[in-house]
Amino acid sequence: MLNGHSDELIGFKRELVEIIDSDVLAKSGGRIHPIVVRSDDESDRVAGMVFEVSAGELAAADAYEVSDYERAGPPPPPPWVYVKRV
Repeated sequence: MLNGHSDELIGFKRELVEIIDSDVLAKSGGRIHPIVVRSDDESDRVAGMVFEVSAGELAAADAYEVSDYERAGPPPPPPWVYVKRV
C-alpha cells in the first residue's frame, strides 16, 4: 500500500498528450494520456496525490515515462511530478 496525502500543484494546468511509444501503448492500452504543464498563473491548479516512494520505485517510474515527460520538483525536491517536457 502506498502512503500519501492529497495536494495540488499551483501554477500548473492539465492537458493531454498523444503517446506513440509502442511499449507504453501496450502497457497502458491508450494513446491519449494526461500531462501537467506549467502555466505560471497561480489561479491554475491541478489536484492530485503525493506518494512516498522508494528510490527503486522512482527509477521504475523514470524508466516508464516517455520523452514527452520530465520529472520536476520544487527546490529542494521531493516531491516530484512528471510534467510536459519543454
